[in-house]
Amino acid sequence: MPAPAPTLDDEVARLPGAGPRIAESLARLGIRTIRELLFHLPSRYQDRTRLTAIAGVRPQVEVVVEGVIQTTQIHFGKRRALICRIADDSGFLGLRFFYFNRSQQLRLEAGRRVRCFGEVRRGPQMLEMVHPEVQLVDGEDAYSSPLDTALTPIYPTTEGLHQARLRKLTGAALDVLAREDGQADAIDALIARHFHVGYTLPTLAAALSYVHRPPPDVDVDELWQGHHPAQQRLAVEELLAHQLTLRQIRLRARRLSAAALKPPRSLRAGLLREFGFKLTGAQQRVVREIDADLARPLPMLRLLQGDVGAGKTAVAAMAATNALAAGQQVALMAPTELLVEQHGRTLSRWFAPLSIDVLVVTGKLAAAAKRSARALLGEAVPRLVVGTHALFQNDVTYANLGLVIVDEQHRFGVNQRLALLDKGAVGEQRPHQLIMTATPIPRTLAMTAYADLDVSILDELPPNRQPVRTSVLPEARREDIVARIHDACTAGRQAYWVCPLIEESEHLDSQAATDTAAALAAALPTIKVGLIHGRMHEREKDLTMQQFARGQIGLLVATTVIEVGVDVPNASLMVIENAERLGLSQLHQLRGRVGRGREQSDCVLLYKSPLSETARHRLQTMRETNDGFVIAERDLELRGPGEVLGTRQTGLAEFKIANLTRDRRLLPTVQQVADSLLEEAPALAERLIERWTVHRVEYAKV
Repeated sequence: MPAPAPTLDDEVARLPGAGPRIAESLARLGIRTIRELLFHLPSRYQDRTRLTAIAGVRPQVEVVVEGVIQTTQIHFGKRRALICRIADDSGFLGLRFFYFNRSQQLRLEAGRRVRCFGEVRRGPQMLEMVHPEVQLVDGEDAYSSPLDTALTPIYPTTEGLHQARLRKLTGAALDVLAREDGQADAIDALIARHFHVGYTLPTLAAALSYVHRPPPDVDVDELWQGHHPAQQRLAVEELLAHQLTLRQIRLRARRLSAAALKPPRSLRAGLLREFGFKLTGAQQRVVREIDADLARPLPMLRLLQGDVGAGKTAVAAMAATNALAAGQQVALMAPTELLVEQHGRTLSRWFAPLSIDVLVVTGKLAAAAKRSARALLGEAVPRLVVGTHALFQNDVTYANLGLVIVDEQHRFGVNQRLALLDKGAVGEQRPHQLIMTATPIPRTLAMTAYADLDVSILDELPPNRQPVRTSVLPEARREDIVARIHDACTAGRQAYWVCPLIEESEHLDSQAATDTAAALAAALPTIKVGLIHGRMHEREKDLTMQQFARGQIGLLVATTVIEVGVDVPNASLMVIENAERLGLSQLHQLRGRVGRGREQSDCVLLYKSPLSETARHRLQTMRETNDGFVIAERDLELRGPGEVLGTRQTGLAEFKIANLTRDRRLLPTVQQVADSLLEEAPALAERLIERWTVHRVEYAKV
């Protein structure tokens, strides 16, 4: 009795030509089922559907040409090469092979007619292809096939899994999809009913078939840009599945419980006195939003966005009073020991006079101090603990954790944040959660990647903060900048000099900073110059930053490790060399290291010519605005969502085909449909989620 035909939910090993070894390779790409293989989409295409006359070929373009070999010879130069010259009725083209054997040389003898596919390049004497794919198209030895009837997909792949094999497997998967097409009718109908984008969107089966095997008459530019109806159909469904995933997690969170925490008047009044400043209108508004969340018997899930210097720490301290007054513990997690110590000093200054203990826990504590800290966390006493990942080690137990605050959330991995939340779990009860970021997130990204969170925005700076003046200067003005540093440091102020990454090498990055520090120390003999870079030991970095914070160092030369660092109000000048190499958000974060005191601060962006159009646009944006949200929107346009969000850390917004910049117009409808679908057709919603995000649902727990 023949085996039943494979279904979309079967393992890929059931496809013809996919044995255990191929299945193992596919698993490395996250592909285990036939359905997942269908959603492994091409990253680009090759056009092998038409012949191009040799006279019409252009450099850097892949084409199919056909011609007769005129000459074949071995060239002995720096590298031995087999060089052929082919011709058609319109012109000549060279073929160059660096790796060849005797049989290949004989096959490519003069007089043979060949069909070649490859990228055209400029050669020493004529245009040529290097290592093209070659077919013989004459005589008894011919094994050529007709030209392809569809564009050739090129897939993301892994070692041992060739493109030809992937194409064969996806072809077989498309056959399975064609047999099961009727099962997608409900989702197809849903999308056709709600999404009106100026044209009729195809069914899922038709869209997948088109994207995997585009016909030769396709509008290539439209396909390259992701605007084809088939791609838009897939983008709609992927965005919808993503929204449903996060909303489902939000619903699960709402089924859990949390202690209802009301704002304590007396403790709040004391804290406001210790601040020594009045909260801005934006801070007061956000505190009210957080208070409303904490007063409910449900776990708060709130993202607090605030530009550099907007006062997020003060808001977090106000939220902490709700838990502390109720006899509960508060844990604040920060990504670096430097930042932990800064938070520890600030919070101790505010809370110590109010008889609230602030405990600082870092990895460098001595064994006895760690044991003491763990013992204190095991006591059911209101206490505020600040730490790095040390807060969620296996041997750390909390007696009654009521509020978790995560600073610079995009720098933590998903599993780390989840571990911290699990520390506070008691049955169905969870601690409240406040996530803070100084990286402004464009609304488009926030409503997509953080759809499971409520969002608060601090969009107002304290009244004593002056905007940082930004100037953009060529490298030739370096001596003028050194003179400015001399004047600033002689006047009692401090300065940063940032050397960004030169190549993808921390060693080269560190060496550049070391060389720059030596050159500046020689040019400024009366000024103490400090150095900090990624290859230094943590204790060395901490000591240098502490000396800078105390004013013992006048000029700090650093790599981008200071992007998130200690608050040094006396630092009023920042120089960023090779600024054209950095993204907008990173430039903005670095600029935020100055402008924290009452003095007017300046940021100088040094660049090397020539500037690309993108780099010119970035530097102009930095000169025009200090608004982090404007900068984030422009950064999204220039770099895309993955770079802005830091998807390696978050695990979110890693879309296969949707593009949040290109497809932002779809998002309002996607959100409305997701809400109604969960309420009216939860089974259909579940099918959509499984189709796109089955291996990523766990991420959204955090």
